[in-house]
Amino acid sequence: MFWSVMMMFKVFGLMSAGVPPHPADIKATYFFRHLNKYHYIFCLLLYKYVIELSQLALHRPPGMKKKSKISNMISRGSAFMRLASIRTKAFIAYCTTEVWSDTRRTWRINTIKTINLTVRSFLNTDLQNRASALTYNTLLAIVPALALLFAIGRGFGFENLLQTQLFQALPSQKHALEAGIEFVSGYMQQASQGLFVGVGIVVLLWTMISLMSNIEDTFNTVWGVTHARSFGRKVIDYTAIMFLLPILMICSSGISVMASYALVDNPRLHFITPALKVALDVAPFVLTWMSFTGMYLAFPNTKVRFKNAFLSGIFAGTAFQILQYLFLSGQIYVSKYNAIYGSFAFLPLLLIWLQLVWTITLAGAVLCYSSQNIFQFNFSNDISTISLDYKRQIAVVIMAITVKRFDLGLRPFTVTDFAANYHMPSRLVTQLIDEMVAADLLSAVVAGEDIYAYQPATDPSKVTLGMVLDKLNSQGANDFIPNFQKDFSDIIREISDNTRQTIAMCDKILLRDMPINGLETK
Repeated sequence: MFWSVMMMFKVFGLMSAGVPPHPADIKATYFFRHLNKYHYIFCLLLYKYVIELSQLALHRPPGMKKKSKISNMISRGSAFMRLASIRTKAFIAYCTTEVWSDTRRTWRINTIKTINLTVRSFLNTDLQNRASALTYNTLLAIVPALALLFAIGRGFGFENLLQTQLFQALPSQKHALEAGIEFVSGYMQQASQGLFVGVGIVVLLWTMISLMSNIEDTFNTVWGVTHARSFGRKVIDYTAIMFLLPILMICSSGISVMASYALVDNPRLHFITPALKVALDVAPFVLTWMSFTGMYLAFPNTKVRFKNAFLSGIFAGTAFQILQYLFLSGQIYVSKYNAIYGSFAFLPLLLIWLQLVWTITLAGAVLCYSSQNIFQFNFSNDISTISLDYKRQIAVVIMAITVKRFDLGLRPFTVTDFAANYHMPSRLVTQLIDEMVAADLLSAVVAGEDIYAYQPATDPSKVTLGMVLDKLNSQGANDFIPNFQKDFSDIIREISDNTRQTIAMCDKILLRDMPINGLETK
């Protein structure tokens, strides 16, 4: 680094003296030998700036008078700012649109794609309104949820501990919390007497199941899943979550309390006090991370990879803890609301808090979806405007590769294999394969858990180019416009005759005989 700086001073010194710097002096610096497009863009701008200034100093026209130092500084600064503006616009254009045409799979490019797709998905799926809907549903489910929490806590003997934690979380709303806990206690007493025994339990469970069903629907929307769980599976899964979550909360709180008392009662354990204090300080973050990770794994009705769910859980959990800190710190500044709302002063703050929590949760869900599916959006701008001819070419290539691999006895390809080996966008491959499966050209075979590979649906010796084109052209809805065939019969006849002639010529070409790089015919 020291010699790099010295070489930079040498370049500036030669330039100011009117002597051209030797190219070796410039190339010898560490910055220019190890230039990186993304992390050293400033060094690139500085390099261009030095070269341009040296050229201007050496090739000044004969009639041109020497400018003052101030004028030179202004002109150089303007040139540098123009160049910086051009480079910045190019970098922004790359990050927003051109990155989807880059098929390299480096972590830098994947990070840019993930952030790009996360922002686009968050804005396009209208998640703010969905967060508002979940806020309303959560508000309706608060009393049943607290009733369930205190019922389980009472069974484990931790009811007072839960109340203490609530008072510590909202110290400025002590009277409102006392009223709320009394309301929950009354709700539990009514639900355990007479007619309310069955009705209360049904209402409690139905309210919680309805809330979690709405959460699942929102997550499925983020993931693009069209089929929700069956009602029976919802009841089983959600009931398990309802009973396990309070138990885990109580256990985590109990562990913290017992660890603190253990240090007080056992002086011999004081040597681990610093490490245990750090662990207790980090524990809320870890528990929050795992809670969000479990939510991203459990609620979407699709397979979610743990790595993507965990990274998104870290993001959402950290944001939640920051929000919690700001929320608790701000309680002392909103005491004036007590004079307006009285014992209901907690309601506006609670609604704001719930809205922000659900926004963070859905942002984490979008991040999880984006990080797992970034390769499906390669060339996304081009896919939306793809021509029919190019689409047919890609479909025929996919069919030819599938037939050739089947004929050679090789492993059938999945969508991921096509994308990785031939740089095809996964979303387009999925769309074309679905069309060919519907046209009885391909059939799916199980290649793993929720992973499917594809093979020819008919004998490869009978799969011709004409058959593929004919089935793809016939796939989909036809003849649904009233009187269309009658009004335009002549045009339709010409199109049909020429299409049949083309398909008849292509019927003589077997896909198994078409050459493909890397696949040799038997």
